[in-house]
Amino acid sequence: MKVLLYNMTSEQQVYVDKWNHDHPEDELTTTKDKLDAETVELAKGFDGISVLQVFDIDEKEVYSKLASYGIKQIALRSVGYNIINWKYVHQYHLLVTNTPAYSPRAVAENTLTSAMYLLRKWGQILQNERVDFNFIRSEDLMSDEIYNQTVGIIGVGRIGSAVGEIFHALGAKVLGYDIVENPANEAFLDYADFDTVIREADILTLHTPFEPGMADMISAKQFKQMKDTAILINAARGPLVNTQDLISALKQKEIAGASLDVMTGEEAIVMKKFNQLDELPKDYQELAQMPNVVFTPHSAYYTKTAVKNMIEQSMIDMKRVLNGQQPVYPVEE
Repeated sequence: MKVLLYNMTSEQQVYVDKWNHDHPEDELTTTKDKLDAETVELAKGFDGISVLQVFDIDEKEVYSKLASYGIKQIALRSVGYNIINWKYVHQYHLLVTNTPAYSPRAVAENTLTSAMYLLRKWGQILQNERVDFNFIRSEDLMSDEIYNQTVGIIGVGRIGSAVGEIFHALGAKVLGYDIVENPANEAFLDYADFDTVIREADILTLHTPFEPGMADMISAKQFKQMKDTAILINAARGPLVNTQDLISALKQKEIAGASLDVMTGEEAIVMKKFNQLDELPKDYQELAQMPNVVFTPHSAYYTKTAVKNMIEQSMIDMKRVLNGQQPVYPVEE
C-alpha cells in the first residue's frame, strides 16, 4: 500500500521508517505539511492518507479531491476526530478511522502528574524560589494527600477508566460520570450524575470526546458548583471548558487551580515559540501568570509508546480497509 502521512514530526518518523523496513511491500511517505486545500494535491497517487493535526479540515475541496484521487479513507493518528467535516465525509463517501487505544495510560499518567503538581502547590513553590528567591515554607504552601481526595471523572472510556484505576490504587475516592456506564469500572469507581461529580470532586478531570452541543460543558455554572479547593484538569478537548469563565473562576477563587493540556484556540500557540509574554493571545497571557495553572502543549499523550502505537494502529487499519476488510476503529459523526 502507498500511504501519505501528513503533519509528520521527527519522533513519528522513526516509527514510519521502522514500518517501511518491516513491511517492504508498503510505501509510507511523509510530509510536514498539514492537510488543507493547498496541500491535498500531495495525496494524488496514494492509496490512502493519515493525519495528525489540531487544525480543522473544513474545506470541501479537500474531501472532493481525495475522493477524485480514489482515496477512500482518512486515517487519523489521534483519538479525537472533531477536526473532520462530516457533511463532506458523507457527501464523498469517505471512511474515517482513529486510534483510540494508542496509549490511554499515557494520558492517565499525565493526569496524575498534573493533579499532584497542583495539589502539592508546586507552581507557587517554583515561583517563590525562581522568581522571588523565597525559600520560606509558609502556611499557604500546606497541601493535602491524595488518598483524602475525591476524584471526579467526566468521561469514563479507555482513558477515563485508566485514570480511575490509578487514583483508586492510591487510595482516593473516585466518582465517574458517563452516558454509558460500564459495570467493570465499578471495581474502582462509583458512578454518579454529572452535577454530583461536579459538586463533590476535589480533582475534576475531563476525558470525554467533543461532540456537537458539548461546548462549554464546564462554564460559570459548574465553577460555582465546584468546591473552592477543587482543581480542574482538561486533557480532553479545549472547547469543553469556557476559557473566560475559567479565568474568572480562578481570579475569584471559586476553584483552586487548573491544568490544561488543551484549550480553545490552542492552534494559535501549540508548536510555536514566542519571545515574550505579550505575543501570546490574551487568554494565555492571563493564565501564564497564574502559579496555580499548568498549561501543556497538547502533550498528555506524548510518550514513545503512544507515538509508536498511533503509527502502527493507523497503518493496520489502513491495510485492513485496502484489503476489503472492516477497520478496527471506524468513527462516525
